[in-house]
Amino acid sequence: MKKSLFLHAIVALLLSSLTVDAQQPSYIDLLKQQPKWVDSVFKKLSKKQRIAQMFFVAAYTNKSQKFTDSIGKVIKREKIGGLVFFQGGPVRQAILTNQYQKLARVPLLIASDGEWGLGMRLDSTISYPYQMALGAVQNKELIYKMGLEVAKDFKRVGMHMNLAPDVDVNNNAKNPVINYRSFGENKYNVTEKAGAYLKGMQDGGLLVSIKHYPGHGDTDVDSHYDLPQLKFTKERLDSLEMYPFKELIKQGAAGVMIAHMNIPALDPTPNMPSTLSKPIVTGILKEQPKFEGIIISDAMGMKGVVKYFKDGEADVMGIIAGNDVLELSENSKRAVKMVRQAIKDQRLTMERIDESVKKILTAKYWAGLNVKPRVDQEFVWEGVNRAESQVLLQQLADASMTLLRGRDFIQALTPSKRTFMIDIGLAESSKFQKELATVYKNSISFSLEKTATAAAIAKVLSQITPDDQVIIAIHDTRIRPGNNMPLNADLRTMVTNMASKDAAFVLFANPYNLAAIPGIENAKALLVAYQKEEFMQKAAASVLKNQLIPTGKLPVTASSFFKYGDGL
Repeated sequence: MKKSLFLHAIVALLLSSLTVDAQQPSYIDLLKQQPKWVDSVFKKLSKKQRIAQMFFVAAYTNKSQKFTDSIGKVIKREKIGGLVFFQGGPVRQAILTNQYQKLARVPLLIASDGEWGLGMRLDSTISYPYQMALGAVQNKELIYKMGLEVAKDFKRVGMHMNLAPDVDVNNNAKNPVINYRSFGENKYNVTEKAGAYLKGMQDGGLLVSIKHYPGHGDTDVDSHYDLPQLKFTKERLDSLEMYPFKELIKQGAAGVMIAHMNIPALDPTPNMPSTLSKPIVTGILKEQPKFEGIIISDAMGMKGVVKYFKDGEADVMGIIAGNDVLELSENSKRAVKMVRQAIKDQRLTMERIDESVKKILTAKYWAGLNVKPRVDQEFVWEGVNRAESQVLLQQLADASMTLLRGRDFIQALTPSKRTFMIDIGLAESSKFQKELATVYKNSISFSLEKTATAAAIAKVLSQITPDDQVIIAIHDTRIRPGNNMPLNADLRTMVTNMASKDAAFVLFANPYNLAAIPGIENAKALLVAYQKEEFMQKAAASVLKNQLIPTGKLPVTASSFFKYGDGL
């Protein structure tokens, strides 16, 4: 009996060690092998159905039954190729995925944006740190492990592709759309961290799509609302913006997502979005780095693409340009009809369509969709909230902590001394303060909301004596950690004044906000913790309790005082 159990354990261990490699060959290699299933399915599709495979529509599990049913009708009637899931919950999505797959003649390839995991779209799931915080992490093995965990999560709810990572080089501090979604401003750091995340996901059996080609990092316009223009030379674009894409294509990235940007140096056609540009999609991406994988458009309803190409023309041009998948067309039924007309008008060939369809079907085969798909609807929540994922989440947060000032100051903090803890931007005591209080027993906690008056601030500060230790945390409570953190003038003045005294500061916010806090560079200690989440607060508290040595490095230049790569 013992021998049998021992052998069973050995077999289980071997099987678990093989799971990472279970999806070999890679998707790119599989494209060269032309699986029989792909040819078999392809030959059964009519020309109209082949075109429909190129369209992925949006799905939600937090909308009305009417909306849910409408997507089911699109799947059944139009025979589209896939779905992109947005907001909802994991259990609802698992159930709805099974319902939708039953309606599909050819199994649906299901994707989502999961730059920081399922939590980017789904409630009650894990959100890993944003990519900017990961850009500070020096141990890329942790990011690889994150990729493996994200792959498990996606597959557990029936998804096959993550439209991530974001590999834009964010070298414009005012970028309104990429910013904290980027690994930072240095092309080598972006490539290294994105490569680790990408490899983890693909080793875990998940297709990826690096984005937003040819690089959305140096824009100050959000392509959701308008068409950004990049006025850089071809040489600059090739050496900087495109660098991560070229390197990650060499590393086997399965997919690339095209951005909606006007780039005169690459295509001089007025108002031409890169998504619709054949010189960019085919002439550069397909022919120069010789990318053979799946090419996906950014959402085709965004103003950056439909502002100048309306009423379905953008869909036709997107396919002519060389995209394999058109994500979120304004009207997929109209689009298929217009593509068929474009073929009749000889603007497009069926051979061009067939090339994309075979890529899509190969992606489905690689993802295991040659076997009738069904998501296990039992214990879904438990399946995407694993203990090992929570451990990794905290390890990543710990590894991101970036100390810019005051290692000696923090080491000199004494647990027995009276310690004033002040939260700025919150109405109640934070997780950070509660964690600190476990060591600093003789502590007093205060909270100052982002609209605190001068009188309220003065009341708190008046209680501090010269012998007190002071720890001040600045919290950005917005949903996402962008620029322009809302702190009123009185609070900014308080920070400036306290920075000249014996106080330690922690920033639970985007580091770009440091430029808008005059005098913070004079702080006796300054720790950047990047975002508001409790795992970051626990990590920062560990640093202030002298239980964690911070190893993070700034992934961006935050101000004239705090440069890329800074970190004690």
